[in-house]
Amino acid sequence: MDLTFVFPCLNEAETLPECIGEVSSSLEGSGISWEIVVADNGSSDGSAAIAVGAGARVVPVSERGYGAAIRGGIAAAEGDYVIFADADGSYRLEDTRALYQRCVQAGADMAVASRMTGQIEPGAMPFLHRYLGTPVLTGIIDVLFRGRLSDCNSGFRCLRKAAFDEWGIRATGMEFASELLIAALKHRSTIVEVPSGLRRDRRSRQPHLRTWRDGMRHLLFILSERPQLFEWMGILAVLLTSLLHALAFFMGPRQVLIFNVFDYHTQALLLVVGCAGTQIYLFSCYLFSAGSERCTVLTRRILALDEGHLFFLLVGLFAIEALGALGVVIKWMQADFAHLDMVRFMLLATHFMCVIGFVGVGLLGVHVLRNRLTGRG
Repeated sequence: MDLTFVFPCLNEAETLPECIGEVSSSLEGSGISWEIVVADNGSSDGSAAIAVGAGARVVPVSERGYGAAIRGGIAAAEGDYVIFADADGSYRLEDTRALYQRCVQAGADMAVASRMTGQIEPGAMPFLHRYLGTPVLTGIIDVLFRGRLSDCNSGFRCLRKAAFDEWGIRATGMEFASELLIAALKHRSTIVEVPSGLRRDRRSRQPHLRTWRDGMRHLLFILSERPQLFEWMGILAVLLTSLLHALAFFMGPRQVLIFNVFDYHTQALLLVVGCAGTQIYLFSCYLFSAGSERCTVLTRRILALDEGHLFFLLVGLFAIEALGALGVVIKWMQADFAHLDMVRFMLLATHFMCVIGFVGVGLLGVHVLRNRLTGRG
């Protein structure tokens, strides 16, 4: 069979027959052998019976979620290509044939029906989705994964099934859409777009989509797939701020053009950025612990530390912290607990003590997570 069209379905009795009819009308007389599969995710409104009556094949999917339903439908598909779309009547399903033909003719692994380059009916897409959510998320994917996309959130796509099976998609929720694109881009798959558009949701009930929750899930997933970004941002921030802070301490305030640099305000800013850089780097370590991405030698060695070496490293780090704090207390005692004119020194010491302290606590967290993931703890 050439093509399977998959509808994820959770109580879509109101619009499902019309959607099935639109797909059928688009494909009839095309010379394409096709089927329509409704991946039923536990509907209680008779959607399954309605789908069968409209000529579709129903596949029950017990695992809940938008992504889980589509994955279940694709697994049951008999076509070499699979198209999926929501059954809410919002997508222009009359473009089904054009979407399939574009994917085949381009030799692509994925074709996306772009809403952003097509006609969007008034009220069909909320303002925040159209001008903030979708453009921002699409831009992040394009920058981080070298894509050339206009609509990362389109739920109307055509896939080559063999390629989809290679990508190892895991998402069960709305972030399925982002994972699909990122996996294809990481595999250097060919992705093409077809202008399509969007209509108003034809259902009388509220959609399953939750703007802020699902948008955040998309963003978290996108960022989790590029830990190298946080690794290098963190390393560079820590190294540069530490070097500049040491220079500020030894050189003292300097006048550069109209700016007074290396004074207290500069050192305070360097302290903040250095602490933030340490946290960003440790965040990348958490991401590397939970995945299989390639990392630098430094990060690889940190993650591979055995418990014996980890113990002595932590003892050393916390000993440095304790000695630094003790040195300040002794200096204060020698001054009979009076005022100490040590602001510049304390800013520098605080910088390095914070970095060392964050690294120590972060290493504990990273290795606890690693042991949990590997079943060692």
